[in-house]
Amino acid sequence: MEARGRILWQPDQETINTANITQYQRWLEENQGLKDLHDYQKLWEWSVTHVPDFWLSLWQYFGMRTDTPYQAVLTGDTMPDVHWFEGAELNYAQYAFRFKNAGPALIFRREDGRQLQWSWKELEDEVRRIRGGLKKLGVQAGDRVAAYLPNIPESVAAFLATASLGAVWSSCSPDFGLQAVLDRFQQIEPKILLAVDGYLYGGRTYNRVPVVEILQEKLSSVVATILVPYLDPHARHAHMLSYNDLESSEPLSFQRVPFEHPLWILYSSGTTGLPKAIVQGHGGILLSHLMALTFHLDLRAKDRFMWFTTTGWMMWNMLISGLLVGATIVLYDGSPTHPFRDTLWQLAEETRLTFFGTSAAYLTMCEKAELEPRTRDLSAMRGIGSTGSPLSPESFEWVYRHVSSDLWLTSLSGGTDVCTAVVGGVPILPVRKGEIQCRYLGSKVEAFDVNGKAVMNEVGELVLTEPIASMPVYLYGDRNKERYQASYFDMYPGIWRHGDWILIHDDGSVVIYGRSDATINRGGVRMGTSDFYRVVETDPMVADSIIIDLSVPGHPSRLILFIVTVNPSDGTTELKTSLRTRLREQLSPRHEPDQIYFIPEVPKTLNGKKMEIPLKRVLTGVDPAKAFNPGTMANPGAMDYILEQIRPKFSE
Repeated sequence: MEARGRILWQPDQETINTANITQYQRWLEENQGLKDLHDYQKLWEWSVTHVPDFWLSLWQYFGMRTDTPYQAVLTGDTMPDVHWFEGAELNYAQYAFRFKNAGPALIFRREDGRQLQWSWKELEDEVRRIRGGLKKLGVQAGDRVAAYLPNIPESVAAFLATASLGAVWSSCSPDFGLQAVLDRFQQIEPKILLAVDGYLYGGRTYNRVPVVEILQEKLSSVVATILVPYLDPHARHAHMLSYNDLESSEPLSFQRVPFEHPLWILYSSGTTGLPKAIVQGHGGILLSHLMALTFHLDLRAKDRFMWFTTTGWMMWNMLISGLLVGATIVLYDGSPTHPFRDTLWQLAEETRLTFFGTSAAYLTMCEKAELEPRTRDLSAMRGIGSTGSPLSPESFEWVYRHVSSDLWLTSLSGGTDVCTAVVGGVPILPVRKGEIQCRYLGSKVEAFDVNGKAVMNEVGELVLTEPIASMPVYLYGDRNKERYQASYFDMYPGIWRHGDWILIHDDGSVVIYGRSDATINRGGVRMGTSDFYRVVETDPMVADSIIIDLSVPGHPSRLILFIVTVNPSDGTTELKTSLRTRLREQLSPRHEPDQIYFIPEVPKTLNGKKMEIPLKRVLTGVDPAKAFNPGTMANPGAMDYILEQIRPKFSE
């Protein structure tokens, strides 16, 4: 086992005493008689060995209310055929207004300086108005409402209005291409389409009305399209309703629905095929998000909470759930580096953010750009969250040197499939360089070896051997769960295979090594792609990289490294030699690349994830139309360059 990272932060006694999770531990002792759970690892062990008791304790601790009693907390013997709180009826949206207070419900900023702030009353009034408008259009419980909207206040209001009716929300960011949106929305047959007239990014405006017109035509199930004016506050369309014209005199009310009634539909990346339409329920999301935000992000009503995200990433759903704990959510729409490279840090200073969530890629970019956020007044900030990909040890160091030496950095990992994290942080434990602090409560995360046996202190396949409440209710159009079963349970029957490599230390901290299906296997030695990136991307001349193992049947074993240099002139033979030497010395001689190519940019999804699997498929001769979907890419031209300039070299 590799050496442990050094401790970068320790909570003081006041932080421990006032942490939300400490209050929960005290509650368990006083109300459940559980006196031996003051150590986090013992608390986690109890939560995953007494699964119904743990989830019932959350129900009680967070004050869930239902007019109809549940018959049992958990029924069913084997995943995925398990069910939660059968008989209970509630509504997620109702809980979003439970802790409304004198502070703002949301703060909005756009890259061009436009800003807006809504009180809880203003948000409630907007939700009431939109709810009434949707109801007049015939929207009922179970109907799907599809949103082609950016991260703006109107999106929050429209989602809560949809949920209040028991209708089902599904969103795509307007930077998604037409086909990518159709691939998602056509599956779910929406009744209503909410769409924006356009959006801004990087100082440019993008008109989306032509795309919306095609969506309206192609989505035959849609009975009404509602246009949200954004670029032009007076935008109108002859064949669409205006968002501003929706109205209602009815008071805001909430349709009680079964615990597992669909709340929203999220989508897998769809980089190599039709994305999975993942259905998650009101109650499971409600309990899971309350637990994650309260205990693992330590949020409370006085906080100002932001995650840099779009509506096409599950972190938007998590951000909106900040309302559940009464926090003020901060929305940002636009480029994180426009008009300034440190725009988000400026936003954090101006809005007095207490918790700033972002991606590992963004923190790495800040490190490369040599930003100095510590020069700003970030004294209100208690925590930073990072997800999307493994956060490198160097980025851990950068945060503590260049942001603040006295804040809690929580790296977390989970995914769209469960719409939460399964490993992450907790404010009562130390932060070690390159490590994730703990496994989330209720998430029985284990590492399986090649024989399907749980191992400690070794890299293995990340699995969940007990259910969590936010697992999909089903995949849309897959009521018999055949595709669901094949997606998560085929490798280990009854056990959820998550698709990541993980190492779990004896003290419960973990390290994620990247996707298990993108593993580098050289001479029988397996290594995650993040190991390579930690070595390669610390070079000051390297801006980005992606590595592919072409050890597949029918092809010679080749390890291919692609490099994006900071300056075009840096792409030299000397740099290749230097990188080979560093990889040989810091990883192993087996893991020295066979070829290194310089490319203009790394192919990435709209959520900023490196497209390792699609690139591997492209280089092994798969038809590009089957290997990847350009509509799901942030930079389709990156793959065009590889197809034109790089792939021909592999057929020579």
